[in-house]
Amino acid sequence: MTMFQEMGISPATLKAVKNMGFEEATPIQAQTIPISLENKDVIGQAQTGTGKTAAFGIPLVEKIKKENHNIQGIIIAPTRELAIQVSEELYKIGAGKRVGVLAIYGGQDISRQIRALKKGPHIIVGTPGRLLDHINRKTIDLSNVETVILDEADEMLNMGFIEDIEEILAKIPGERQTLLFSATMPGPIQKIAERFMKDPQIVRVKAKEMTVPSIEQFYVEVQEKNKFDVLTRLLDIQSPELSIIFGRTKRRVDELSEALNLRGYTAEGIHGDLTQAKRMSVLRKFKEGSIDVLVATDVAARGLDISGVTHVYNFDIPQDPESYVHRIGRTGRAGKTGMAITFVTAREQSYLQVVERTTKRRMEKLKAPTMDEALEGQQKAVIEKIMSTIEANNLQYYRQAADELLRNHDATTVVASVLKMLTKEPDMSPVKLTEEKPLPNRNKKPQDRRRYDSNSGGGGRKKPPLKPRSGGAKRSGGSREGGGFKSRSPR
Repeated sequence: MTMFQEMGISPATLKAVKNMGFEEATPIQAQTIPISLENKDVIGQAQTGTGKTAAFGIPLVEKIKKENHNIQGIIIAPTRELAIQVSEELYKIGAGKRVGVLAIYGGQDISRQIRALKKGPHIIVGTPGRLLDHINRKTIDLSNVETVILDEADEMLNMGFIEDIEEILAKIPGERQTLLFSATMPGPIQKIAERFMKDPQIVRVKAKEMTVPSIEQFYVEVQEKNKFDVLTRLLDIQSPELSIIFGRTKRRVDELSEALNLRGYTAEGIHGDLTQAKRMSVLRKFKEGSIDVLVATDVAARGLDISGVTHVYNFDIPQDPESYVHRIGRTGRAGKTGMAITFVTAREQSYLQVVERTTKRRMEKLKAPTMDEALEGQQKAVIEKIMSTIEANNLQYYRQAADELLRNHDATTVVASVLKMLTKEPDMSPVKLTEEKPLPNRNKKPQDRRRYDSNSGGGGRKKPPLKPRSGGAKRSGGSREGGGFKSRSPR
């Protein structure tokens, strides 16, 4: 067992790491951090979920010279979701030193990124195609880069980015430290290591068991346009005491919480655009039970102390298994059972398979419920309430009114009326949800994947026009959490 305070980390970074809730280093962190602090190249063979972001992030932050506003570290990641996730974690690790971190990826207005780059971030996290766009436009200067990290290198190979990576590495000064992380080490990745790394130290760790046995895990295959109706029917049938719904974007969270309230549920959303005071207010209401549905992005939910959650609904399947495990871990706590249901479109089946392989658990397929089943579920919930009220037997003040009702009406009519009055009938009020593109298909051939990613913002090589597309800024409402430049330095 290795503690972070034993690793020679500066007090500022150590405090930031402790604020994140980390005290004991994971195996990859314990092995990688000391080697990296010695400025040696590292090959880390590790899957998502082993703590590799902190393994490379802590030594990277330690090397940053805060007063030097040149780009000193660059991380290349396969997808914008991972780029954002990594940038968020690096921002937290670097909070004590006030390190500036910027995530750049396709699908976000490039002129906005250029403005953020002019503020002088210390660390860039980006997808290959968008990084190359900036390099070719000369909006990114790599001449002062001292550390390069390739995250999930095998995934970038699968997505057809290997040439992009080679082109980027060739433009970075030879006198640098290079770290490469990959779950597998296929031939092309080994060749990159041989060509661009100097006597790399190899660290291999196995993924930890990434699941919670007390959580029942299901998936529902559903078209994007039908997701919301399926969600509300499940809420009606299952009547969760407290539930969290995870959406992929800030826009998704806002639209989902608004739509749920329109349909008669008490819901509120949290994401990175909310002030800390607003977030705490929403969480307080959720813990007190005055709202029974919390809608959240991955980033907003990280580090939340929430107990008593009975159901987690993954309205959008997460991009990586670590996020999935983090999400469902919100339920099934303190020895209690919980339920996690993931919505999957036909094109996202490959992501479901990756989650199942990593967690070593098969999810049970759940049939999308019908409206009749939803109504039946609500009736059952009402009957259970009535039965518990009968068992409590505090009815003396109501018997006279009951006798009077039964004198004028038969018992079946009275009970049916009570059931109708108490049952929340399915509400079909029209709601507006902006359709989210499915995640890139992991099973496509590399050239197909590359073309898809360049259009969807995953980081492909397609060159944007010299001027940003009209309406580019409008799309930022649906951007993934945490894409902006973050620095605690004074302006």
